[in-house]
Amino acid sequence: GTDSLEIHQDAVGKGHRVLLVDDLLATGGTARAALDLVRRLEGTVVGCAFLIELGFLSGRQSLAPVSVHSLIRY
Repeated sequence: GTDSLEIHQDAVGKGHRVLLVDDLLATGGTARAALDLVRRLEGTVVGCAFLIELGFLSGRQSLAPVSVHSLIRY
C-alpha cells in the first residue's frame, strides 16, 4: 500500500532547528519521511526522540547521522 505524510509550507522556515518526537521507532520509514520534509523546507533536524524503539528492526540506522534517543528499547 501507499501512505502520505504532509507538512504546511510555513511550519518550518529556513534555518529552523527541529527535534522530531514520536511514540514509536520501528523501521524508520515514517521518521525518515518527516526528516526529508523538514529538510525540503530548509530546516535542520537536530535529533529524534521516541518513547519506544524496536531495535531489531534497525530504524535507527535509517535515520543516521541524526542523533536518536529512545526511552524504552526492545
